[in-house]
Amino acid sequence: MKELPFEIKLTYTIAMIVMIFFIGFIIFIILMYNKKQLLYIKEKQLQESEYQNQLLQKELEKQKSIEKERERISHDMHDDLGAGISAIKLQAEFLKQKAEDEDLKTDISELLKTSEEMNISMREMLWSLHSENDTVQSFVDYSKIYAEGFLKKTELELKFVNDVKNPVLPISTELRRNMFLCLKESLNNAYKYSGGNQLEISFRLNDGLFIMEIADNGKGFRKENVCGNGLRNMERRMKESSGSFEIISGEKGTSVYCKISV
Repeated sequence: MKELPFEIKLTYTIAMIVMIFFIGFIIFIILMYNKKQLLYIKEKQLQESEYQNQLLQKELEKQKSIEKERERISHDMHDDLGAGISAIKLQAEFLKQKAEDEDLKTDISELLKTSEEMNISMREMLWSLHSENDTVQSFVDYSKIYAEGFLKKTELELKFVNDVKNPVLPISTELRRNMFLCLKESLNNAYKYSGGNQLEISFRLNDGLFIMEIADNGKGFRKENVCGNGLRNMERRMKESSGSFEIISGEKGTSVYCKISV
């Protein structure tokens, strides 16, 4: 076989070297571009992370400011309104002792009753404003205390069930307030209209769903026969909190359900 001339071999070798160099150069450019792109992406991610951290920091500062303002309002209400209500009660009791007219005594008794109701409402507002109460367990504990106090002078026997496995789970002030008002309305309805002698309040937390149930063993009712605002208000409050409200009533009693995702 005839051997190729030296010039052709040299040209071929040079062409191969140039081609290999060119391919290597292209690979180098691609690697550098990819590295630059990777650095750019990391830089953008870092900038985005810093931006998110700044937003989070601002949100935390905003929350701290809101909590500080809540605490200030709470203290002011306790110091100013609380002292004012107590002064009214003392003055009314003093006037009642001095009064001789029975109608006047009755009016003063109504004033004392109103001031006591104001005092209870103020304590409820103070509880709802306090940031340390923004947990499921705090709500459950306060609900139990309120229910026991409300039913203390009634013939309704209270059973309390707490099946909450995550007591430190946070719950917003608005949601606490709305659920508590639903609890108050349900207790008041059971006391006034159920005709039963037993009331069970239960709290459950299942797969992120917080459920409050108030059930009595009374005579029940037909929903179409109810024309008051109580049920509508409870339904509205739960809807405002992105929750649900349900009431089931029959011959064996009435059950009220307030459900919310937490």
